[in-house]
Amino acid sequence: MGCVANQAGNGVYLVNGKVVTPHRVIDPGAVQIVGERIGGVFTLGQVPIPEDAQIIDVKGAWIIPGLIDIHVHGGGGGDTMDASIESLRLMAAAHAQGGTTAITPTTITSGTEELIAALDSFAEAQGAVTGGARLLGVHLEGPYFSYEQRGAQDPRYVKNPDPAEYLEILDRYPFIVRVSAAPELPGALDLGRELRKRGILAAIGHTDATYDEVLAALEAGYTHMTHLYSSMSGVRRVNCFRIAGAIESGLLLDELTVEVIADGKHMPGSLLKLIYKCKGSARMALCSDALWPAGLPEGMYSAAKNDQRPILVEEGVAWLPDKSSFAGSVVTGARLLKTMVELAGIHFQEAVKMATITPARILKVDQVMGSLDQGKYADLVVLRDDFTVLQTIIGGKTVYTRGQGTACDAV
Repeated sequence: MGCVANQAGNGVYLVNGKVVTPHRVIDPGAVQIVGERIGGVFTLGQVPIPEDAQIIDVKGAWIIPGLIDIHVHGGGGGDTMDASIESLRLMAAAHAQGGTTAITPTTITSGTEELIAALDSFAEAQGAVTGGARLLGVHLEGPYFSYEQRGAQDPRYVKNPDPAEYLEILDRYPFIVRVSAAPELPGALDLGRELRKRGILAAIGHTDATYDEVLAALEAGYTHMTHLYSSMSGVRRVNCFRIAGAIESGLLLDELTVEVIADGKHMPGSLLKLIYKCKGSARMALCSDALWPAGLPEGMYSAAKNDQRPILVEEGVAWLPDKSSFAGSVVTGARLLKTMVELAGIHFQEAVKMATITPARILKVDQVMGSLDQGKYADLVVLRDDFTVLQTIIGGKTVYTRGQGTACDAV
C-alpha cells in the first residue's frame, strides 16, 4: 500500500476492501478517486478497471469515510489557543494520523485578547495548512458558561453573554461555525437567536439548565449538546419535586443532537449504550475533545500555551492534577470507533456513522463529505480490523501512511 500519486487519466482505485457506505458494506469493494473527488464506489469486478489506472490493493482492510471531529482543542503538540499557524498544522497532522480528515479547532474560555489572537491566527491559516485534516472552521467553547458546571474551563473568564462583545467577534470572523454556551444565563437566548440567524451551530454546554430552560433554548435556536454528561446538570430534587436537567433533556428531545467524548474514560460503556439507545447513530456524534498533548507521551503538561494551569496526562486521558475532574481527552479518531465497538458493543457500521455522516450533517457539510458517495471529497481512511489506521487520504491525496509518517512526498 502506498501514497496516492498525482492522478491522470482514469485516476486511482482502492480495491479488495470492505467499503462502508451509510447503507451497507461492499465486500469485496472498490473506490475510485478522480482528482480530489470520489469517482465511484462499487463491488469489485462489477466495473472494469482501466489498465492505465493506479491500483492500491488494501488486502481486505476497511475503507471508510474520513472521520470528522467537531470538537478538538489540539494534538501533536499544537493547540488552537497557541495563536500559531504551525500549531494548527501540528493539530491537523496528528489527527490525520488517527484517521480524522476534518476538524473544528476549538477555543477555551480565556481573556478576549487571547481569543482574538487565536482567531486571527486561524484566519491566516485558512488555505495555508496542508498535509493534515481539513480545518472546517472554529468552535468557540465559552466563555458563556455556568460557573457551577465550568469543569476545567478557567473560572476567571466565565461570564454572561454580552452582545457588544460577541456581535463584534461574529462579524469579524465569519469562519466561526459553532458556539457552545449555557442557555440559562442572562442573554444566552438572544445569543442563540443570533447564531441561528447567521447559520452558526448553537450548542448547549457547561450548563446547569433545567428541562424547561433547555426547551426555551431549543426554541431560541440551540440544536446540539456539547459533550453530553460532561459538565452538565442532571436530575435534581427541589423540595419534594424532581426536576430533569440538561442530561435528561438531551436524551429525551429528538430535536437535539448530541456529541460524546468516546475515549473510554469520560463515560462507561453503559452510558454510551444508553445514549445510543435514546439518540441512535443519526443524532449521536463522536468527538475527541482532544487537548494539545494528544499523541504525545504521558506526563505533566500545561493546559495550553496561554494557560499555564497544569494538567496530568495519565491512563489515556487528561486530568486536573488532583484528579478531581477530567481536563479533556488525548485520543484521536480511530480510538473513538474502537471505544464504541469494544466498550459499548455498537455495530461497526453504526459507529462509523457517528464519526462521519452524523457530524457532517450537524455542521451542514454533508453535501461534500461524511460518506463514500460519488462526487463528494475523496476523504477516506483504510483501517485494519484492530482499528489501526493504515492510510488517510484527504482530497484524493495521501497525508498519512502507516510506517511512512505524514504527508507522502509523492502526492
